[in-house]
Amino acid sequence: MNAPLIVAYGGGANSTAMLVEMRRRNMVPDLILFADTGGERPETYETVRKVSEWCYANGFPQIQIVKASISLESDCLTRKALPSIAYGFKTCSDRWKARPQKTAISKTIGASTPYTCAIGYDAGESRRARKSQDEKVTNWFPLIECGIYREDCLRICKEAGLPAHKSSCFFCPSMKRREIIQLAKDHPDLAARAIAMEENAELTSVKGLGRSFSWKEFLANEAGQTRLFSDHEVPEIPCGCYDGGAE
Repeated sequence: MNAPLIVAYGGGANSTAMLVEMRRRNMVPDLILFADTGGERPETYETVRKVSEWCYANGFPQIQIVKASISLESDCLTRKALPSIAYGFKTCSDRWKARPQKTAISKTIGASTPYTCAIGYDAGESRRARKSQDEKVTNWFPLIECGIYREDCLRICKEAGLPAHKSSCFFCPSMKRREIIQLAKDHPDLAARAIAMEENAELTSVKGLGRSFSWKEFLANEAGQTRLFSDHEVPEIPCGCYDGGAE
């Protein structure tokens, strides 16, 4: 008997393309999980809804949304802190992404049942592929295995008539400067909430959500000197929650 196939769906172009390619190869997952941090952008929630409908129409299980007992945003506000990635750690992706999915999997197939977990890293992200530390879990990276890159994922989504937005929290410290500017333009309410989190945090080792700079000051000066700085001045620490999308 084959081990159950579980898809860790991230809500972005990579994991959407992964589902489309699995359908083309007649590989039907047993469970598709989306872990909601409570801080996703409206585009991501809409993508999850549309892709879930596509899954149902194509004989796949619909996407099951799972979440922790408290949102990441509420936790940061309560602790007067920023997401852990701002300090160089990735505990937020473990607590708000990995753990809720593991809990749902245990309830569905049993805590001791071995299973395969499909993860949507593309072929340009092979450095991120890791074996699971859980002996009963086999991590599988279909896009890497098939040589499918980011641009391929965008094309696959477009051909399937599915959205291809980038998925990440609206207050993610791994966002690039241009993405922060775009967030403020598209969702000023979300940018204001991110800045409120930054202002509420008691900071010593970092200056703000940008690690070496605060989002508040950056956006206030975006039309001036700050715009001269490039995205590459801050060492890139990819967020564990990231699911590649249109950039």
